[in-house]
Amino acid sequence: MQKFKVQSFILILVSFLLGFSEFIIVGILDDVAASFAVDVSTAGYLVTIFALAYAISTPIVTTFIGQRRLLNVLLLLMGIFTVGNLVTALAPTYTILTISRVVVAIVSGSGISVIMAFGTYLAPLEKRAWLVAWIFSGFSIASVFGVPLGTLLSTQFGWRSAFYLITGLSFILLFFIKISLPGDLRQSTSDSNRISDQLAIFKDRRIQLSVFLTMFSLAGIYVVYTYLRPIFSTELNIAPSLITLAFTAYGFMSLLSNQLSGKIAEKRGLLTMPKVYIAEIFILGFLPLLLNIRWLGFLDLMLLGLTMYLINSPIQLHILGIAEKEFPQSMVLASSFNSIFSNIGIAIGSALGGQIGQNFGMQALGPGGAVLAAITLVLTLMLNRKNAKVSAERAEV
Repeated sequence: MQKFKVQSFILILVSFLLGFSEFIIVGILDDVAASFAVDVSTAGYLVTIFALAYAISTPIVTTFIGQRRLLNVLLLLMGIFTVGNLVTALAPTYTILTISRVVVAIVSGSGISVIMAFGTYLAPLEKRAWLVAWIFSGFSIASVFGVPLGTLLSTQFGWRSAFYLITGLSFILLFFIKISLPGDLRQSTSDSNRISDQLAIFKDRRIQLSVFLTMFSLAGIYVVYTYLRPIFSTELNIAPSLITLAFTAYGFMSLLSNQLSGKIAEKRGLLTMPKVYIAEIFILGFLPLLLNIRWLGFLDLMLLGLTMYLINSPIQLHILGIAEKEFPQSMVLASSFNSIFSNIGIAIGSALGGQIGQNFGMQALGPGGAVLAAITLVLTLMLNRKNAKVSAERAEV
């Protein structure tokens, strides 16, 4: 049992570092922009590029894992991750910085897939859900503690210090991965390895609506979230010494959002989500007005953080339920939909936020996000209607 606890901690720490590296740009956006003499909107595209590279590469890299020893694969991925973050810390130009972020993104998505495989293998059946939930929570913990810590380091010692920290922790973690995790674990073979059989799940209308819903839900948030640092500093005029606390508060709200997501999934699930998106449309739509009053603007942003991940558990369970019953050959692929399409949503939202910020200013970010939230609301209503139709058809049979 003690060995399992150590192995679990190692897997959660890997998840935390992957999340820390992904989210940190949001907390240091102003400093990175100033360092390379680019505007904040241009620096914000680092979030877009990272998310696109993550989403596109994850299914491709995972395919090449095959029957290789997962410990060797994880060591290789984390080795590249470590070097990539070191290059980011040392980057002399914005181009090299961008390339290093792409490299880190490519190994991050497949890294999560590998540690999930370890978690499923190592955990006793009664502990499996607990460990998988905690591995996912590593990202939330990174948002709560990692981003504020990185922001504090950036404020005190420069933005590069945050990536030196990630590099140092990753290097140490490589040693513990090597000595703690089993070396003989390999990926299970699927009953059907043909790509066409795997992709058959996309023919289902409910799956099509589900992945678009996942994508647009996070896109609406990231129009604003990508530029949270400049919003805190220039729109709300929060003192530099307090910005770390502001990010911590937002992180806690997003962590609470994850917890509430599970509660929603246990009760009415997707049927609750239209109310959430109606609230989100108002939260985002009124943001420009509320930013003129500091405490109201800050409260509005905290409420936005509370809605950030509410869709996660309901949509994940919905997709896996369809896969388990009707597309069992696509279970592994279906389990990655949330990660893949969330990152596509992040790319869309951050890119749109960059365009809005450049052309209309930071005050216009909220209404831009509200448009995407309205699209998400429509998709949710369409999915609920389709689910009801399928249920009625089956009841008649």
